[in-house]
Amino acid sequence: ILTRITLPGAIFLGAIAVLPFIAQGAWKVQSFPFAGTAVLIMVGVALETMKQIESQLMMRHYEGFLK
Repeated sequence: ILTRITLPGAIFLGAIAVLPFIAQGAWKVQSFPFAGTAVLIMVGVALETMKQIESQLMMRHYEGFLK
């Protein structure tokens, strides 16, 4: 399974890294506020936050079963 997801993952990360440069060329701006690494960090933080919220909600839901 690892070999099947390595190539698509690498292509996705490459696309994320190149996307700000494409946006700069498309909109003819000199500076683009979001670099590829910033986009990856924001998405990672958002996903982790969503996981934490979901786990907290699940713990509150199952709290009645533990008592």
